[in-house]
Amino acid sequence: MIKLDQVGKTYADGTEAVKDLCLEIKEGEFCVLLGPSGCGKTTTMKMINRLIPLTTGKIYIDGVDVYKLESNELRRGIGYAIQNIGLFPHLTVCQNIATVPMLKKWPKPKQRARAEELLTLVGMDPGTFIDRYPSELSGGQQQRVGVARCLGADPPILVMDEPFGAIDPITRNKLQDEFLRIQAKIRKTIAFVTHDINEAIKMGDRIALMREGVLVQFADPATLLSSPKDEFVRNFVGADRVLKGLRLLKAKDVMKKPPLTVKVGEDPMQVKARMERDKLRWAMLTEDDGRFLGWITWEDLHASKTIREIIIPPSVTASPDTLLNEALSMMLNSAIGTLAILNEKECLLGVLSFEIIRDVLGQQVGEAQTEP
Repeated sequence: MIKLDQVGKTYADGTEAVKDLCLEIKEGEFCVLLGPSGCGKTTTMKMINRLIPLTTGKIYIDGVDVYKLESNELRRGIGYAIQNIGLFPHLTVCQNIATVPMLKKWPKPKQRARAEELLTLVGMDPGTFIDRYPSELSGGQQQRVGVARCLGADPPILVMDEPFGAIDPITRNKLQDEFLRIQAKIRKTIAFVTHDINEAIKMGDRIALMREGVLVQFADPATLLSSPKDEFVRNFVGADRVLKGLRLLKAKDVMKKPPLTVKVGEDPMQVKARMERDKLRWAMLTEDDGRFLGWITWEDLHASKTIREIIIPPSVTASPDTLLNEALSMMLNSAIGTLAILNEKECLLGVLSFEIIRDVLGQQVGEAQTEP
């Protein structure tokens, strides 16, 4: 979809911002341009939609040289989102989202319908927000509108320059999750700029790590973490790269079946005998329909108490799609250091334990130690 062939950018003062860059972003791929400040990642992104002219090389979109396309038409076919959002303060949310459709002379009813559709997509109620002005929105809401505007005319390509960089960590994490959910549906071709290795690992299908205008390594997140090309990559990824690898797995990838599940109406002493036989210190309690109720421990089981009386309610639970790094944090807050994995109906699917996480980390350490 996007191909950069020996692209270079040299400014009038002789500064080489980008040097002989060869890069190909496949259709539907989420490509992250990553690196320290001044490495050339934003310059590269802006050369794709000709906001900055290149000095050498060629850039192709669908096999067509971007310099053979009329610049305004090129840009109207590429969605653009930036860190400071850049909403027009004098326009409503609807008018902001419909900026490119308006330039393309879509009929006004179609523009509004598209704005309503995109507000729904980014998790904002059109009836509440469509006629508000940017000053009436929170920072997170403005950022969602910025993403919606980026998608306004349904462009096949999105270029995004640290779009979540100027908001608080909690909102940022939510927006990242929301955008990944949207991307799973629409499968746009994306060039996404960030300097945050954690964001790159979470968001990208492939990561282009740059240094002083040069592409150092272009790989999927797992390869970048397990097989850094050189000392610069190893240092940029960080000494905790094995822990960062937990961001690449979900609970459903490694969860196990509970060693023992118990129903509310069972005899406590029979349950205790089973736990003694299998050398278990805890079991998981469910309703007859499979809904998870909590934990019971061997020490709390007595003939004088029903099982319902000794339930330890879950302080936290996770879904099958919870990332392992988040699951590990949840486990630290769990009543017994173990995490129940539930479906949308709160039925028990599996369990995560510290032993399971330890085994995953051990495997990743082994892979890292065998890297060339």
